[in-house]
Amino acid sequence: MDSLQIVVLAIVQGITEFLPISSSGHLILVPYLTNWPDQGLDFDLAVHVGTLTAIVAYFRRTLFAMARDWLRSVVQRREVGESRLAWAVLFGTIPAGLVGLFFRHEIETTLRSPFVVACTTIGYAVLLFVADRLGKQQRHERSIGWLDVVVIGCAQALALVPGTSRSGVTITAGLFRNMSREAAARFSFLLAVPVMTAAGLAEVAGYAENAAPLDSRAMVLGLVISALTGLACIHYFLKWLTRYGVLPYVLYRLALGAVLLFLVL
Repeated sequence: MDSLQIVVLAIVQGITEFLPISSSGHLILVPYLTNWPDQGLDFDLAVHVGTLTAIVAYFRRTLFAMARDWLRSVVQRREVGESRLAWAVLFGTIPAGLVGLFFRHEIETTLRSPFVVACTTIGYAVLLFVADRLGKQQRHERSIGWLDVVVIGCAQALALVPGTSRSGVTITAGLFRNMSREAAARFSFLLAVPVMTAAGLAEVAGYAENAAPLDSRAMVLGLVISALTGLACIHYFLKWLTRYGVLPYVLYRLALGAVLLFLVL
């Protein structure tokens, strides 16, 4: 990989991992337009670790409080501080874990077609727009209940289908549950931590099986750039979401889906 390919793909990963615009759609579109060779599993792993590092760094205080209060709630057998949020994240991860476990083959083969990506990119854009218009946007993430956990957790499981966008579909579900835009986004990011960690471990296992030569320069540079890009993306996305809403991302997804349909039909 040359430096330009490393930088561009790392920036694309850092941005699209957190914005509700589908990272899989972009990872198909960018190599197609540039005629670049496949970047390899080691680089995918590096940028994945980079974006995970970004989200942990940004929410470090909240994550520390959640872990601390979760342990206290287990010992004291009652709700303590941020323990409700911690339990919500843990149980909200289960649906995606089960779907990934039992349908991994179909997800990695049948559903990884450009046509599927185009359809989900457009379909979930419309759903995000509807949720933003119909949701009352009155609740914050710390008011989350068990029905919210089930709805948002099951929505996250849908994100295993390429083109859906994990952040997009979980924010959509949060808006349908009358959470504010920022609250839905914050919970979506917190919910990403265990899922991204599990996905990273799966990629490590896959890399170990392939035993491909390691391009340390590409991995380090990709990790650093994707982490810095992801950190900036989270910060500004949460600010702009309150001010501009989801319409810019809806329009972008519709345009991206149209481009993908044009390319595959």
